[in-house]
Amino acid sequence: MQDLIEFIARSIVDDPTQVRVSQGRRGGTVELQLQVAKEDMGRVIGRGGRVANAMRALLMVAAARQGKRASLDIVDPR
Repeated sequence: MQDLIEFIARSIVDDPTQVRVSQGRRGGTVELQLQVAKEDMGRVIGRGGRVANAMRALLMVAAARQGKRASLDIVDPR
């Protein structure tokens, strides 16, 4: 699942070297955090959040196929 999000993010940003995906667990849910360069935040979120929601939908399908639950947060670069 982490590889899926990383692949999608690297495909749509201008600077793929700045893409970072970290994974954690909270209860039975796998939590992924996506971090990209500040200039690429708009590309990853998309107009009205469409790209982010599409990535979340794909993540939920991939997680369901493995019998898990997953969530995706897009965090501010530091």
